[in-house]
Amino acid sequence: MSTKAHIVNTGIITSIGDNTEMCLRSLLEGKSGVGKAEYLSTYWKDELPVCEVKKTNEELAAITNINSSYPRTALLSAIAVQEVLGGYDLSGLRIGFFSANTVGGMDLTESVYGEFKDNPETADFNNIRHHECGAITELVAEHFDISDFVTTISTACSSSANSIMMAVKMIEKGMLDVAVAGGADSMSKFTLNGFNTLMILDKEPCQPFDNNRRGLNLGEGAGYVLLMSNEAMQRCSANSICIVNGYANANDAYHQTASSPDGIGNKLAMSNALKKAGLQPKDVDYINLHGTGTANNDSSEGKAVQDIFEGTIPKASSTKAYTGHTLGAAGGVEAVFSTLSIRDGIVYPNMRWQTQMEDIDWGVVTELQTGQDIKHVLSNSFGFGGNCSSLVFSKI
Repeated sequence: MSTKAHIVNTGIITSIGDNTEMCLRSLLEGKSGVGKAEYLSTYWKDELPVCEVKKTNEELAAITNINSSYPRTALLSAIAVQEVLGGYDLSGLRIGFFSANTVGGMDLTESVYGEFKDNPETADFNNIRHHECGAITELVAEHFDISDFVTTISTACSSSANSIMMAVKMIEKGMLDVAVAGGADSMSKFTLNGFNTLMILDKEPCQPFDNNRRGLNLGEGAGYVLLMSNEAMQRCSANSICIVNGYANANDAYHQTASSPDGIGNKLAMSNALKKAGLQPKDVDYINLHGTGTANNDSSEGKAVQDIFEGTIPKASSTKAYTGHTLGAAGGVEAVFSTLSIRDGIVYPNMRWQTQMEDIDWGVVTELQTGQDIKHVLSNSFGFGGNCSSLVFSKI
């Protein structure tokens, strides 16, 4: 028997806040996390702005009493998971942990590489044991004693959206009672240098969906939602904020890093998510765009939205101008923002927008809107390799 997957709580840490309410306050006040790299030691610190969480590894670890020698991605993940669990008594319930990331323990591997290059005889290779993406999930699951079902998803920038999608499916099918779903990623030289090589980083604070956009700003953070079945909610005396009403994953197989110019994968993901939710395009009140600020991505997504909504385009904006592109965490971070949009009736402004894009006939929201009746939010997460995912969040 199928049941709905309800979001009853959120957990998040980004460059604009250490928890849900801090992040929300920054969104409402128009505060961005873009700045010069302070914690990542990089050659590009004076040229490429990033969105770092403003804490050392030791400060992050102290929040959850987790081992400070763990990779930074695990430390960020643990903070958001601690918040999302919210003190609920989950004993006796089947709990799943669906956590996404793309960078794994790369920050520690990079430090070992530097040591090895300088002194191969004395380099300490113990840090490499947490290199792979799955190690991050296992460390956090063990810290919070989650063991019924634990899995890692790594599908580039759609990773967290796919982890939420999988968690929802398992709750709907009665395989789990509760799920923590989302993801985390930290800054690393590997990702910064890699994206710089692709020539898609902005040397200024990014401008998603602006005609003169120049690229993206990389960010770090973690975002999770706490999902419960109807029965689990009753058992825990939890209140539903919204449900994950629709979801879809598609792949246009167009290019290793670029989206199809016509947004083929984007259209498939959005249209199938709406179909799963039983909604028409006119039913959507707000779209949290993937909106990275790159020429290709925004054009592709913009055309896909234009084709699907055909003149009835909902209010839409990208929140990556606040948090940067948090890669594997993006779908989780934006799932939290979408949930808050429904809870509090908010449409976030698309920060730094100045000029209408020439190749689409609709525009993003540029002013904060509060007191809105937001029933359905569509959230897009489109990754490298054409891995495109969309989620629909609905008030019940």
